[in-house]
Amino acid sequence: MIKTTRIMKQKIRLLALFLILTLMAHAQCTFRNTAFGNEEHLNYNLYYNWQFVWVKAGTALWSTVASTYHGTPAYKASLITRGNGRVDKYFVLRDTLLCYDSRQMAPLYYRKGAREGKRYTVDEVFYSYPGGKCRVKQHRIDNDGKHHWQEKTYNDCVFDMMSIFMRARSFNPESWKKGQTVNFPIVDGNSMHPAKIVYNGKTEVKADDGHKYRCLEMTYYENENGKKWRNIASFYVSDDQNHIPIRLDMRLKFGSAKAYLVSMKGINNPVTSKIK
Repeated sequence: MIKTTRIMKQKIRLLALFLILTLMAHAQCTFRNTAFGNEEHLNYNLYYNWQFVWVKAGTALWSTVASTYHGTPAYKASLITRGNGRVDKYFVLRDTLLCYDSRQMAPLYYRKGAREGKRYTVDEVFYSYPGGKCRVKQHRIDNDGKHHWQEKTYNDCVFDMMSIFMRARSFNPESWKKGQTVNFPIVDGNSMHPAKIVYNGKTEVKADDGHKYRCLEMTYYENENGKKWRNIASFYVSDDQNHIPIRLDMRLKFGSAKAYLVSMKGINNPVTSKIK
């Protein structure tokens, strides 16, 4: 009996040590979440610019829910865009993005399946944190079906498109001035390159729910060749603790698109940005 008790105590100590090491390994890439709760759903209308005319192109749904990833408590975020038949003959838009972040906001997994025009590609990123470093296993499936794998380890944190946006929703911009820049490395299925978010000040935006909101305007840039920064998207997020995306302006390879908020559910904080 005494021997069994000792063995149990040793197992408990080893489990505690494992948990401590896991937390320490995630510590460098953690962040506080003040924006969203355990079940948030945001619906959008999509518009596509075709020959200088904006047409209704489809819908998008962003969901963030409490989940687990291989036994680790996590937030699961997904963005699903669906085009309609009206513009499919010109441009097919079928994107599905998924990510898991720990409850401490450390990236765990990312996937993007994108059908843009006639091309379909898949990107995956698997994160781990051995020895306090950030290791990523990257997977790309090309349009021709070929698989490409690579694995790299970084001393600093790296992020994918979804995880950095989730983190950015908890930034505190109260002291920011126009032009404030947040730099970070961005990864996808086969590359890592510099990216940044630039704060462009405050403005008012009318959503497709019929309301106006005070918003913070932020623009997301990527630098793929080490020379020129490319404007990827602008986000207009509510000027309150939720930082809800009210409008998104996206620069696509085949044109440009906009998304306007239609409805929201499961919001974590009072929506004080709504203009009555």
